[in-house]
Amino acid sequence: MTALLEVTDLRVLLHTGRQPVRAVDGLSLAIHPGETFALLGESGSGKSITALSIMRLLPDAGEIVHGSVRLNGDELLTLPESAMRKVRGNRIGMIFQEPMLSLNPVMTTGAQIGEVLLQHSGLRGAALQIRILELMRQVGIPDPARRMAEYPFQFSGGMKQRVMIAMALAGKPELLIADEPTTALDVTIQAQVLDLMRGLQQQENMAVLLITHDLGVVAEMAHRVAVMYAGQIIETADRERFFQSPAHPYSHKLFAALPTRKKRDQGLIVIPGNVPALSKVFTGCRFADRCDRAWEKCHQIIPPWVETAPQHHVRCHLYSDDSTERSPQSRLQSLSRTARSALDDLPLSSHTSDSTQSKPLLRVDDLKIHFPVHKGLFKRVAGHVKAVDGVSLQIDGGRTLALVGESGCGKTTVGKGIMQLIPVTSGSVRLQDKELRDLDRKQLLQKRSAFQIIFQDPYSSLNPRMRIVEIIEEGIRALGRNSDKIAASEKNQHDVDTLLMQVGLPAEAKWRYPHEFSGGQRQRIAIARALAVDPQLLICDEPTSALDVSVQAQILNLLKTLQQEHKLAYLLITHNIAVVDYLADEVAVMYLGRIVESGRTEEVLDNPKHPYTQALLSAVPTYEPGSQREIIRLQGEPPSPANVPPGCHFHPRCPHVMPICREVYPAVSRFSASHTTYCHLYHSVSQEPQDLQ
Repeated sequence: MTALLEVTDLRVLLHTGRQPVRAVDGLSLAIHPGETFALLGESGSGKSITALSIMRLLPDAGEIVHGSVRLNGDELLTLPESAMRKVRGNRIGMIFQEPMLSLNPVMTTGAQIGEVLLQHSGLRGAALQIRILELMRQVGIPDPARRMAEYPFQFSGGMKQRVMIAMALAGKPELLIADEPTTALDVTIQAQVLDLMRGLQQQENMAVLLITHDLGVVAEMAHRVAVMYAGQIIETADRERFFQSPAHPYSHKLFAALPTRKKRDQGLIVIPGNVPALSKVFTGCRFADRCDRAWEKCHQIIPPWVETAPQHHVRCHLYSDDSTERSPQSRLQSLSRTARSALDDLPLSSHTSDSTQSKPLLRVDDLKIHFPVHKGLFKRVAGHVKAVDGVSLQIDGGRTLALVGESGCGKTTVGKGIMQLIPVTSGSVRLQDKELRDLDRKQLLQKRSAFQIIFQDPYSSLNPRMRIVEIIEEGIRALGRNSDKIAASEKNQHDVDTLLMQVGLPAEAKWRYPHEFSGGQRQRIAIARALAVDPQLLICDEPTSALDVSVQAQILNLLKTLQQEHKLAYLLITHNIAVVDYLADEVAVMYLGRIVESGRTEEVLDNPKHPYTQALLSAVPTYEPGSQREIIRLQGEPPSPANVPPGCHFHPRCPHVMPICREVYPAVSRFSASHTTYCHLYHSVSQEPQDLQ
């Protein structure tokens, strides 16, 4: 079959410093009609620059210095800009990583879709409006006639991504480039978006270039996979072969870094170091400095492409015919043994240990956080947004409770309410049996050192004008701690140098600024700042959501080690079920301001009772070879917390809804000492679900 897109020896420079950065260095790939080609790799490997080069949308500092990009035989790199405008949005569509930054906030969504149609189809008037409605229906946006007049801020994350897909499909492109299309989405919305893309691809026989670092998404969507590292593709294979027998040591480490339940009593394999600077000239393998199986040849000679099996190619000296070293099989077997040994040497999890405290460290009872809605000239209160509406939970010392659910369900608001960062409407928050709501500002400041928060975006939570040493010192001073602890005494456990080394950073890093660190390193700094005041409870708000697999493994290992050494308790706010399965002792599932199911991790994840929990877990993509899953597809969007439905909050979307669900909120049903749910399907512990007939 003739390839639709052929990229040959593409080389791209970024002129951002004294030396040009070789962001893409000799990349070649081919994508056929109707095929999904996944480009997989860490941040900084050149994936997005590759996509922008194909579209010829490079920033001013970017320059394509060599190579060929052919679309159905037409060379795109030699087209004038006027001709290229007819290709973009027409023959090639693109879904960008962050829809909120890609959509115009002052234009309605219908107008933005119409703008693409005006450019490429020539439709006007009523015909244009009809086509806009067709596209919005095609991507599953409910009530398109009303919603086409709304602005992006009125849409949820999943709906904004659907608008981006509608814009990308408006010109009926031959190729769709999807750059991390589901990175910031919940698993339920992610499943909907991936299913939508797959269905539209089949209808239009469209080729898809999928750029991602999520192995689960690759396993679900891709026909062929290419692994990219430091500006080059280092391995290509069809999906089945790649997941059954990855060849390159880097690919092996990506799989070893994934959190799973099987690894709960082990540390995760991490890839040491960072992606090398692409401004230097490479004389050997680009992964050699981070590879534990590298030898002298790897540092001196650039590895050739080797075909290890039909349609499976790898750039690695382990497979070179002229290698005088051990065979690839024996070396990779040794690699696996080394990986297992490294896992055994890492600290064990404390999941099996029970809390020794007679009372829970944190106890939250019937917490409610309602925000008033003001309307009219005099800003009268016309209603309330019930962000948190009666949440109860407890955490013992040295244990981890995961709070999971869709965006907007109130998870982060619960964390801020516990921290007393926002006003609490009613309820109780007791830390060490001390009611936090009764404390005045001064008393709360003295108590706050016992509980700290790690925010989702470390870059936004670190002052860009302060050095790291000042950031860590600031917390100690603000909470009334003795500032003399920042003296040069290395024996002091709260010394800045010691804190940085605790989180895996060199002591000299304290003199640098936040922008000089990678995402994973900034998250480590945020953790060091939280640890500086000896907390007993850490609230971790999506601590790994924007991190690569390898960096995520480093942070998870760090959290687990710190928990063991300091007996820390964690409230883990996340939508990453794999992280929950690896790190958490208990799970609470939240929907529209309330907890609908809770229990030990294995109870909830292995035997979910609430229909929402079942739908949430069914939507989690898996990379295990041969695994099968049936996605429970929820209809519609979560209701607004300003207009909560009567009865069970989940009944408008529940596949098992009964008349009583629309009238009465369900009472608690208990399945064990720890496993409970709120659902009318269950009468009591001893009974099975009611007959839905």
